[in-house]
Amino acid sequence: MTGKAFQRIYTQLEAITKATVTLRAQGVSNDELATVAGRQAQVVKIKGDLVTLQVFAGTDGIATNAEVTFFGEPPALNVSDDLAGRFFNAYGEPIDNGPAVEGERRHIGGPSVNPYKRRQPSQLIPTGIAGIDLNNTLVSGQKIPFFADPDQPYNQVMASVALRADVDKIILGGMGLSNDDYLYFRQMFENAGALDKIISFVNTTDQPPVERLLIPDMALTAAEYFAVDKNEKVLVLLTDMTLYADALSIVSNRMDQIPSKDSMPGSLYSDLAKIYEKAVQLPDGGSITIIAVTTLNNGDITHAIPDNTGYITEGQLYLKTDTDTGKVIVDPFRSLSRLKQLVIGKQTREDHSQVMNTAVRLYADAANAKTKQENGFDLSDYDMRCLKYAKDYSNKLLAIDVNISINEMLDTAWELFATYFTKPELGIRQELVDKYWKDIKN
Repeated sequence: MTGKAFQRIYTQLEAITKATVTLRAQGVSNDELATVAGRQAQVVKIKGDLVTLQVFAGTDGIATNAEVTFFGEPPALNVSDDLAGRFFNAYGEPIDNGPAVEGERRHIGGPSVNPYKRRQPSQLIPTGIAGIDLNNTLVSGQKIPFFADPDQPYNQVMASVALRADVDKIILGGMGLSNDDYLYFRQMFENAGALDKIISFVNTTDQPPVERLLIPDMALTAAEYFAVDKNEKVLVLLTDMTLYADALSIVSNRMDQIPSKDSMPGSLYSDLAKIYEKAVQLPDGGSITIIAVTTLNNGDITHAIPDNTGYITEGQLYLKTDTDTGKVIVDPFRSLSRLKQLVIGKQTREDHSQVMNTAVRLYADAANAKTKQENGFDLSDYDMRCLKYAKDYSNKLLAIDVNISINEMLDTAWELFATYFTKPELGIRQELVDKYWKDIKN
């Protein structure tokens, strides 16, 4: 071994597996970064002086006398206001041809905020997407995933949320992005002139999958700087958590750990929870809100990844293609925000709750009418009106390409009510009908 600044160098490996190398070393800490034959690696196990390192790019071609250099610290990020507008890789290194960021060096993956310092989430985060703002309103400090099939335009939805959300900082954690998706995010942010409040950490498909495991912690370390130190409202967008979990599976399988359900590691729940539990509303006004994408395998929400995610998070936003309109919508039946009642009617208009419930009930009546129609039953006049209403509701409010304010969403819903239904059919409180009903000539 030779000393070189804070680095320690070894050249004798005891064992090599598909993903790890093992050697004897002194003074090494858990999660410490290193290089093995020039490849990035991280300490994953220490037993006495026997140290096991996970090699991100795999161990093919590594010899037993390969040079191992320890960096003396776990993964870390320099945090400062200069992070804004920048793109970084999984190690926090710039990938936008800009200079390295100077600032306070902070280790990633620290504990979540002490529960004593947390406050109940209470601030509305409007996104401009009616399927979210009207039916599944987001609240600062919330953690919520998009469940979507792989062919859904979920990254476009994430980019739209990023550009529309009324927050101070937006942090993108991209895991397994195609180069096209990476360039899409860059161009969207640059063209919108919003780079000054967006920070991106990106792992693409041509980079080692295991590097994805660093992305959420990098993104959340930056988020904690702006939320805790600067009292800012921060929105963290993570896509795709299924690819993150697949990387966990790759590591556990290569380390010969016994898999749990759906080939996932037994630690999946805690691995996901340590990310999502970073969502927080702080007493001084700062907050971290997490929206993540979980892609589904053939729509299977019972798979271990969405199943565990559903237990940890506060609802889900379910994307699907509406067969009647061909548009991608936020499904009002399968989507849920468990915190929306904290802001609906308090930070939004008084009619929000009743309009939301009535709109979804009428959409459910349309689904029943469609079933009757498919089974050859005669449809009533009410059924026919419900079917027409459902198409308009899907087009004007549920579709993800709708970008309007919450008041405009409510006004649009009232217009649809007046177009297709009578006042008694709504079942809305009379004083609200008197105040907001819009007479429309059919």
